[in-house]
Order: sequence, then structure tokens, then C-alpha cells
Amino acid sequence: MQNAVTKPADAASLAALLQHQNDRRELLCSTLALTVKLGLTFLGVVSLVRLSMAYQERLDRHGEMAAVVEVETSKLQTLQQRFDTLFTLGGDERLMDEQDQWIAPNRLRVIWR
Repeated sequence: MQNAVTKPADAASLAALLQHQNDRRELLCSTLALTVKLGLTFLGVVSLVRLSMAYQERLDRHGEMAAVVEVETSKLQTLQQRFDTLFTLGGDERLMDEQDQWIAPNRLRVIWR
């Protein structure tokens, strides 16, 4: 009978030992999974921060370029209007009236050195 009593105790201790090892494996796997998840979350957050910084820089550049395009467009419109006025009736007279540096008839240009 002594063997019968020791075997259940051994079986119980063996079952407890196996349960303890199983719990440790589950804890290790859970810790490893949590570490991987935290690492991926950190990587995602860092990527989002870098993307937002790059997006902000692109928006700033776009704003600068849009301002330059607006200035150049206004210059183009002004020049197109001037061009149109020069090629209408009386445009040559308007051009001559705008030119201050033209020498009047019967005048001599003097160049000083």
C-alpha cells in the first residue's frame, strides 16, 4: 500500500510540475508577444511622426511654390494686357508716349565721359 500512496503523490507533484512548466511557457510566450506588439506599436508611432513631419515640410514647400506661381501669374497677366494694348489701334503712339528716353526731333544726344 505504501507504493500506492506514493504514486499518487508523485503523480500529483509531476502534474504540478508540468502545470508550472506550462504556465512558465505561456508567460514567456505572452511576454514575447507583448514585446513584439509594443515594438510594432512603437515603430508605427515613429513612422507616423516622421510621415507627419515630411507632410508638413511638403505643405510648406507647396505654399512657397503657390506664392511664387501667383506672383508670376500676375506678372504674366500684366504683360499680356500691355502686349494687347500695344497691338490695338493707336498702340504705336502709346508706345512712343511711354518712352521717355527717345530723343526729340532736331535734338542732339550728348554723352559725357
